[in-house]
Amino acid sequence: MASSVGCQHYVRSCLLKAPCCGKLYVCRLCHDAEENHQMDRFKVREVFCSACDTLQKAQKTCQECHAQFGEYYCDICHLFDKDKKQYHCQPCGICRIGPKDKYFHCQKCNLCLAQDLRGNHKCVENVSRQNCPVCMEDIHTSRIGAHVLPCGHLLHKTCFDDMVRTGAYRCPLCMHSAWNMEEHWEIIDNDIAQSPMPTEYQGATVKVICNDCQSHCTVPFHVLGMKCAECGSYNTAQDGGLIQQQHHSDSYTENEPEPQDQH
Repeated sequence: MASSVGCQHYVRSCLLKAPCCGKLYVCRLCHDAEENHQMDRFKVREVFCSACDTLQKAQKTCQECHAQFGEYYCDICHLFDKDKKQYHCQPCGICRIGPKDKYFHCQKCNLCLAQDLRGNHKCVENVSRQNCPVCMEDIHTSRIGAHVLPCGHLLHKTCFDDMVRTGAYRCPLCMHSAWNMEEHWEIIDNDIAQSPMPTEYQGATVKVICNDCQSHCTVPFHVLGMKCAECGSYNTAQDGGLIQQQHHSDSYTENEPEPQDQH
């Protein structure tokens, strides 16, 4: 809803005249929620002062009553808002919340990232142009911050927090662990050491594929988890049936599923 202090998305004292339909809205998000089309923020040419009701060209201050439409104004995005240390990133093509010196633009990922990720993240070309794999909403232009997983894939910070709360620990796209799991693997090590398998399963092994290092290896079978022989991760997927060690013999056999009775 329009007001002198903006809307739920932005703090501003003007309305945008939508270049598509000519209607007045506080922001493009309010417009898009009400209309069956989207407003192109870059094509906005006129704004309506909420203080003196004057329609005028898009600018930071009203030409009639001199009210400031927003502490921050970008004449490219036509973004009016309170000061959040915003800056316009030319390669991204939109405004980002700063401060600018805390971020850098990764050319390969095509996204602004925190300075502590410079040279410290796995690049995926144009990764921000993909939708969030959790909510399937846009990442690049989202007002919600992006979280970079160790595998290089992105998801919304709020979606990542939801993953953590529900106990999901793998990237929804590639299944790589979403954070350092070494402490959790140690807990599983201890649980397995205290929970020996029944006699008939002792010595059984299984082929696995590791989602973290992509190794294929044969490891001891345990219902609590199969540990990658290469990197020590329990983020593995079973590849085939159990390989049982035959007693009094050095040979092995792989269990096949038992035939089902036909009725």
